[in-house]
Amino acid sequence: MTDDERAEHEARLRGLLYLSCPDAPAGGLEATAEAITRSAGRVPAAAVPEAADLARPRQPYSADPLNLCGADLRGAALMGTDLRHADAYGADLSGADLTDADLSHANLTGVDLSHAHLTGANLTDANLSNAKLSHANMNGAVLREAALTDTDLRSALLCGVDLTGVDLMYADLADAHLRGAVLTGADLSDAVLTGADLSGAVLTGSTLEDATIPCPDHR
Repeated sequence: MTDDERAEHEARLRGLLYLSCPDAPAGGLEATAEAITRSAGRVPAAAVPEAADLARPRQPYSADPLNLCGADLRGAALMGTDLRHADAYGADLSGADLTDADLSHANLTGVDLSHAHLTGANLTDANLSNAKLSHANMNGAVLREAALTDTDLRSALLCGVDLTGVDLMYADLADAHLRGAVLTGADLSDAVLTGADLSGAVLTGSTLEDATIPCPDHR
């Protein structure tokens, strides 16, 4: 097994362990995945000792950050899940149901959230730079102070979403539904808004330098 294959295997295990034991401590999930990966290719004589840590009480993720980097969570049911401060860099959450989930302060850089359900999700101060959110349903989500630099938001549903102070530089919002969205103080420099529905959107104090926008119907 090459180093890249080992890293991919461990990432997939972290995702599977999280889905199986969502209340386990983050450190226990990571240590167990690492231990299983080390023993890959051998017939296990017993459970890895690190698995015992999965039964310990979970600490707040702010103190014990959850590592879901590169995890395969396609189509996962994660409604109302607490993922605050989680590190999910490069994870695949396409088609996942994250309705009402708390993803505040999470690192979601490069994450695939295309076609995901994020209705009512809390993404305050989350880093979604370079993420894929095309066709995602984010109606009613909160994205205050989130980073969405160079993010793919084509055809995303963002009706009534709070995007106050959000960094949307170079974001692709083509055909996105932003009806009634609050973009106060948002940075839309060089963003693409071709075909986007901005009716009723609030753009007070936002930066639109070099942005490609349709003829808007906003205040």
